Amino acid sequence: MKKLFFLLSFIPGICLGQAQEPKGKVIVERINSPALKNTGGENQVRRVTIYLPPNYDQTTNRYPVIYYLHGFTWNDSLQIASDHFDQLLDKAITDGKIKPVIVVMPDQYTQYRGSFYTNSSLTGKWADFTAKELVNYIDGRYRTLPDRESRGITGHSMGGYGAIKLGMLFPDVFTSVYALSPGALALFEEFGADGPAFRRAQSITSREELITGYNEFLANIVVAMGRAYTPNASKPPFYCDLPFTYKGDSVIVNEKVLEVWNRNSPLYMVDRYAANIRKLKALKLDWGRNEEFAIVPVTSKMFSKKLESLGINHYAEEYIGTHGNKLWTEDGRALNDMLPFFDTYLRFEELKSKTTRSSKKSKKK
Repeated sequence: MKKLFFLLSFIPGICLGQAQEPKGKVIVERINSPALKNTGGENQVRRVTIYLPPNYDQTTNRYPVIYYLHGFTWNDSLQIASDHFDQLLDKAITDGKIKPVIVVMPDQYTQYRGSFYTNSSLTGKWADFTAKELVNYIDGRYRTLPDRESRGITGHSMGGYGAIKLGMLFPDVFTSVYALSPGALALFEEFGADGPAFRRAQSITSREELITGYNEFLANIVVAMGRAYTPNASKPPFYCDLPFTYKGDSVIVNEKVLEVWNRNSPLYMVDRYAANIRKLKALKLDWGRNEEFAIVPVTSKMFSKKLESLGINHYAEEYIGTHGNKLWTEDGRALNDMLPFFDTYLRFEELKSKTTRSSKKSKKK
């Protein structure tokens, strides 16, 4: 009886201890970005959600930073409110999946529901905002380890595309890249000349029809890409050129426009940026076997094979899942693959200065 009383009295203590486990803190900032000054009607004041690890305020430690890029139609707020990324990070740190880390999530939801993390003469310089302005802002305001060895970039779908693209463009900013089900690596399948996306986009005449709900999801994507890649201020209603138009059953290819789109497609960027990719410490992409969008596994495999043909080390993995059902679950990719990847490849300790090392050597002598 005494043993039972002892156990019952001890259980509340256990529960209380669990309830008081350290949690990270979520902060929302707003940045007025000169890089995003634009003529396309986009707000250059951007919201950024920042996750600070448990005990950040109680220490003077510096931390590595992971930049997470959200997918098309999504934003930074939904990463917390819907995906509960902060809770997943708490669990990952508690379970030892990753050491304490800062995670930065910029909002790149635009009038057409996605920036594609690309510099545009119409909508603003989203790549420069992310890899230059935002990184400098975070390093200047928070206790980061402010160098590429302690900086990684990741994202899902459009964000996976963005992570790969920015990793290729800015290897001196980011050292490690993880792309979750990257979209739009090249124009194939649904987004090819014979696919439905461009054909449908041609028949839509208003922004409201395009962005209302998800009925025109594919057409919405290619218009957003067009505004990023090939803006045309004299071509309403969407003010962009598309590489494919249609007359009856015939496809009309605008070769000049297609060339620009290909130059913005990571699959075709590899040859030009192979030297930059080799500077990365690690690159990984994954995709679900039961992916709803055929373009994702097809172009992911093509991208991986392209890297392999050039002898570029990387990781590529297919898992049992759809476009999004194995991301934020306890058995999902973010907790069990993406975060441990960065735990392996980011540097978590501050480098000691040469002066400090020299003085230590002198003392030893």
